[in-house]
Amino acid sequence: MTAVTAPSGRLQTLTAAFLLVAMAATVGAALGFEHIGGYMPCKLCLEQRLPYYIGVPLMALAVVSSTLHWPGVVSRGLLVVGGLLMAYGLYLGVFHAGVEWAWWPGPTDCAAGANVDTGGAGVLDAINTVIPPSCDKAALRFLGLSFAGWNVIASLMLAAVAFRGAFAKA
Repeated sequence: MTAVTAPSGRLQTLTAAFLLVAMAATVGAALGFEHIGGYMPCKLCLEQRLPYYIGVPLMALAVVSSTLHWPGVVSRGLLVVGGLLMAYGLYLGVFHAGVEWAWWPGPTDCAAGANVDTGGAGVLDAINTVIPPSCDKAALRFLGLSFAGWNVIASLMLAAVAFRGAFAKA
């Protein structure tokens, strides 16, 4: 068997499982800050979640493929796609952090606003009246980094893990 057709090894299984948990925890933390902490995400914050929303089920599939000993190209390919998703997440995080630090302009449709009281109406009735926060104001900074800055670090680390798992010898 060649390396491409050989079943994926234990390293790919562990890498995919780690990425599955880490990606889910990262996006789960963002959702927790939103729904429990009350931090309303801006447009760029929501866009930064997309690689995680796609990556979590993809890494679950990678775990299944490596556990069921599908050809190694499948598991490795899924890890490469996961790494590319995290590289895209890294780009989104750097862009958003740059907007927050006023290094470059953000999207024109990222206007400032505040949470709107629904006045007893349902969420669906009030959805058109809620204006998300501005992309150029960090909602919170911890150790000098905003949510976007922390996403840069998470995305960089997860991309490195994914690419290492995809290209390492089993």
